[in-house]
Amino acid sequence: MKRATDEAITLDDAYWERLMAATDGAIAPCFQCGVCTAACPWGLLQDEPANVRQILRRAQLGIPESDGAIWWCATCRACEVMCPRGVPIAEVMLTLRNLAWQDGAVPKGLSSVLWSLHWDGNPWRRPPSQREAWTKGAEVKPFEPTDEILYYVGCTPSYDNRSQKVARALAGVLNAAGVSFGTLGEREPCCGDAAYGLGQHDYLRQIIAANVKLFAEAGVGTLVAVSPHCYDMFLNHYPRENGLQPLHYTQYLAQLIDEERLRFQEPLEAKVTFHDACYLGRRNDVYDPPRQVLAAIPGVTLVEMPRNREDALCCGGGGGRMWMETAAEERFANLRVADAAETGADILATACPHCIACLEDSLKLAGSPMRVMDVAEVAAAALGIGRSAQ
Repeated sequence: MKRATDEAITLDDAYWERLMAATDGAIAPCFQCGVCTAACPWGLLQDEPANVRQILRRAQLGIPESDGAIWWCATCRACEVMCPRGVPIAEVMLTLRNLAWQDGAVPKGLSSVLWSLHWDGNPWRRPPSQREAWTKGAEVKPFEPTDEILYYVGCTPSYDNRSQKVARALAGVLNAAGVSFGTLGEREPCCGDAAYGLGQHDYLRQIIAANVKLFAEAGVGTLVAVSPHCYDMFLNHYPRENGLQPLHYTQYLAQLIDEERLRFQEPLEAKVTFHDACYLGRRNDVYDPPRQVLAAIPGVTLVEMPRNREDALCCGGGGGRMWMETAAEERFANLRVADAAETGADILATACPHCIACLEDSLKLAGSPMRVMDVAEVAAAALGIGRSAQ
C-alpha cells in the first residue's frame, strides 16, 4: 500500500522565485538546524506543534504551504533570538501569508477582519463614531500641533471595554504630569497592525500611505501609543523620513519620571510581576522603561518571573492570533499565568492590550486571586486616579 509520505512532491520554481523576491532572499541562509522549532512556544502545548524548520525548508524548495501551519505563528520572535543564521523567521511567515492572500488560500473568517478595517477603520467591526467612547470620564481634548504629544489610543483601547480602562488611566497619568496632549478623536486611524499580522501587505501599504498624509496634515511630531503593536508599526513599518517620532507610553512615562514631572508620593503596597510583551521586548528591546515606572512607585515590590525579558513567554495574541480561535487548553497565557503565580505576586502587570486580554482569560480559567493590570493602571492607582489597586 502506497503511503502518503511516498507520494511525489512537485517543486514550484515560480513559487520559490516569488518568495525570494518578497523576502529579499531572507529565507536562503536557513541551514535547517531546527532550533526554531525547539524554541517555538507551541511545542509546550501541542503534541504535534507547528514544525517551523519544516515550513522554512518547504519554502526553500518551492513547495507551497498547504496544511495551515503558517497561521499558527504569533510572531513572538522567540525563534529568531535563537537562530544562528539570523533569519527573520516571523517576517518570512508573514510573507508566506501574503502569498496565501494572493493565491486565495486564506482561512475562513479572516477576510471579514480586513473588510471591517476597510469599511470601519478598525478590526473590531465598530463604527468610527464610537471611537471616542473610551473618553467617558476622562479629561482629553483634540490634538493641536502645539501639544507636546499626540496621544494615539489605537483600535483595541478605543473599542474593547477592558482596554478602555487603560486608555482612561493613561490619560489621567498624563494630566497628572502636566503634559499637554490631544487625540485625533474620530479621525484617529488604525495603525495597520491587523493587516500586518494577517499578512495582507498590499492593503497595509495603502493604510500607511493614508496615515502618513493624515499625520502630516495634523502636524504630528511625537506620537505616544498605548499598544506596543501600534508603536512597532509606526517605528518599524512607516517611512522614517516623515518626521514622526513614535514612543510607547512606558518610554514616555519613564522620561517624565527622569524629568521629575511625574512623581508618586503615596505608597501603593503591592507585589508586582511584569510580563514582557513580545512587540515591546523582543521586537524593540524595550525592557527597562516599564520596570522603571513600576519601581518609581513607593511600596511596589517588583518580582521577576523565571522567563523574563528576552526569554519571556508570549501571551499568544500577536501575529493576528487575536482574530483566530485558540483552544482553551492550548493558550500560551495559561503557562504565563502559572509563571506569575509562582512569584507570589498580587498583580500581574503588562503594557499591551492584547496581553491583558489573553492573560485575563487564562487567569479566569486558573481561578487565581491575582489581578492583571496594565502599567498605566498601576501608575494611575498610585496617583489616586480611578479605583485602587489595593
